[in-house]
Amino acid sequence: MFNWLKKLFDNTEPEATGVRARTAKGHYVADDKSTPKVNEAYTDGKTPVKKAKRVVTKKAPVKKKAAPKKAPAKKGRAKKAPTKK
Repeated sequence: MFNWLKKLFDNTEPEATGVRARTAKGHYVADDKSTPKVNEAYTDGKTPVKKAKRVVTKKAPVKKKAAPKKAPAKKGRAKKAPTKK
């Protein structure tokens, strides 16, 4: 069916736009909790439907290879003792 035809015969209410209402200074307007059916925080009075969050699956941990054992550090050449004069 065509979209324009659906809109013509569809009796449901239009979806919420999600545009926030603002005061004269440009600040957001808060919702008045005493009016449960109308949300004053949005210009059309309807709270928009939240999108479903994407579920992230965790990957299996990667096993690390054992590090090869290091050879003991070489001490180098022995230093001469300082001579007394």
